[in-house]
Amino acid sequence: MLIVLNGYPGVGKLTIGRALADLLGGRLLDNHSLYNIAFALTEFKSDSFYQTIRASQTIADELICGLPAGTPIILTEVLTEGSAWADECWARILRLAQERGPLFVVHIHCALAENKKRIQGADRALRRKPRDPKMAARNHGNAAVLMGAEQSNYIQLDVTNLSAKDAAQRIMRWIKTE
Repeated sequence: MLIVLNGYPGVGKLTIGRALADLLGGRLLDNHSLYNIAFALTEFKSDSFYQTIRASQTIADELICGLPAGTPIILTEVLTEGSAWADECWARILRLAQERGPLFVVHIHCALAENKKRIQGADRALRRKPRDPKMAARNHGNAAVLMGAEQSNYIQLDVTNLSAKDAAQRIMRWIKTE
């Protein structure tokens, strides 16, 4: 199965993904694992930036497809409707789902105050993740729709008051009922 944890920066996708991978015996590929090469070596949003990410995705996808069929794959993403880049990344996920399906998408979100607190975590700087609470406020204010509801098994999960382990357990129970 392919599980996509989609949500805005700072909601806890990576932490929940780690807990879910442990519960399911799966593999986790955080979007920053693919993006950090581009962040380190190219100009943000330049042609080279996107080419670098595409090359990283190609390598990752080949490795994902080479894993044993029963290995759950967990991806983290921030994909919103109305973005050409998000559309391209979503098409990639759908292609992967043809190989590794079924596809499960979890829209992870939390209250704005909690998102502002989480996004400022010192550990985020080590992973080149955004840390600006104004970003969280913009994301909540713009309320762009996160992708994945129409072409997959889909749920929304408010993690404001959930630990990563509790969130992962809820996701696992939902997947088992689907």
